[in-house]
Amino acid sequence: MVLGLDTCLSACSVAVLDGETVLAHASETMARGHQERLAPMAQAVMAQAGIGFDRLQRIGATVGPGSFTGLRVGVAFAKGLGSALGVPAVGVGSLEALAAEASGMVAAAIDARRDQLYLQVFEDGQPLMAPDVLPVGTAAARLAELAMGRALTLVGSGAPLLADAAPGAHILTPDGCDARAVARLAAAKPAAPMRPLYLRAPDAKLPGGIDPWS
Repeated sequence: MVLGLDTCLSACSVAVLDGETVLAHASETMARGHQERLAPMAQAVMAQAGIGFDRLQRIGATVGPGSFTGLRVGVAFAKGLGSALGVPAVGVGSLEALAAEASGMVAAAIDARRDQLYLQVFEDGQPLMAPDVLPVGTAAARLAELAMGRALTLVGSGAPLLADAAPGAHILTPDGCDARAVARLAAAKPAAPMRPLYLRAPDAKLPGGIDPWS
């Protein structure tokens, strides 16, 4: 029994699965406000599934890359709930979760602003590169090198920025990661400490230029 969570991008998504069976799922598009919505959504999804939190055996949450604030909301909630229940809280990369939207060769790309993309390419679920943050032009060149003209799906908010580099590619632009995919991926991963995946330093600075995340 796995609870899946995503708060990294422009949605808040929660799902509970019993093996491969989806017991309940909810998702809301939002640019901010994940902190206020996540706990009530999790409670509502568990009620819809008809099970108590004590039935959970694992919690999975996206750990980034994505919104610094959003991903920390999901990580903190998953770790806190996992600690309270005595079950593992497992991190899932948001690019990996996005790539689960399709099969074959899939490039997951998130618009990181400032003419940059978070990028990771997969084939049949296996990563062909580590997640990275790249200038759009460099990402396009990396994608062309890995795809070599093969059929390709581009998924994520950054997918349209790579369309010219992959003519004919199927493009998907979901608002966020599907918590059902997060739960499935988390179920298959070994238990390990959950840590946010930051590929770029945050824009926010404290007075005097101090990095608040250092």
